[in-house]
Amino acid sequence: MRTPIIAGNWKMNKTIKEGLEFVDGIKGKTEGDVEVLICAPFTLLKDLKEATKGTNIKIGAQNMHYENSGAFTGEVAPGNLVELEMDYVIIGHSERRQYFNETDESCNKKVLKAIEVGINPILCCGETLEEREANKTIEKVKGQIEKGLANVDSKDIEKVVVAYEPIWAIGTGKTATAEQANEVISEIRNIIRAMFGELADKVRIQYGGSVKPANVAEIMGQSDIDGALVGGASLKAEDFLGLLKF
Repeated sequence: MRTPIIAGNWKMNKTIKEGLEFVDGIKGKTEGDVEVLICAPFTLLKDLKEATKGTNIKIGAQNMHYENSGAFTGEVAPGNLVELEMDYVIIGHSERRQYFNETDESCNKKVLKAIEVGINPILCCGETLEEREANKTIEKVKGQIEKGLANVDSKDIEKVVVAYEPIWAIGTGKTATAEQANEVISEIRNIIRAMFGELADKVRIQYGGSVKPANVAEIMGQSDIDGALVGGASLKAEDFLGLLKF
């Protein structure tokens, strides 16, 4: 059995004060057979990690450079996240790919570095509306997965979480139907199976794209969907707790 994982991606939202108030609002209410994760801006990570000690709430970053150190102004080194005892790091979110020109190759370097330093990577993939309408969804995610997971050792593949986020459904209010999402995620698992054999059944694959308390149960009820990577609905404590009830 794969443990479900619900991850909130706060993106560029919340001050330290707001983040701590959020944690206070969910503490003691997240117990259950689900992994609970908050991925917050870098400035909040230390405080959130300290505030969630003794709980089942895990904390992750939204990005990480693949070099250990160097002349990369504005970037954050892997060792900084290790020092903060980060559990996860999101890699290759569509917004990073779109606005900051991240490539499958750079994402692959980050995946390998995250595994090397002991942080679990969440590798994102997904198609644009134009690609979906041109029936190129599987072709797009196949390239992202094959390139993003290149050279990952088979013994490490179950440390990787994959997040399928159709770009046309992120922040738009549009959601792929649960069946549509499951169909693509099933294909993603087949792609991973072609690379890693039966170990693909141990890899957790999330869905992301306008997930909210009202539709999370239907999404999580699908055969191959193991969790959700959630943006807007993860910003309010009440909504986030609602995502855990599926």
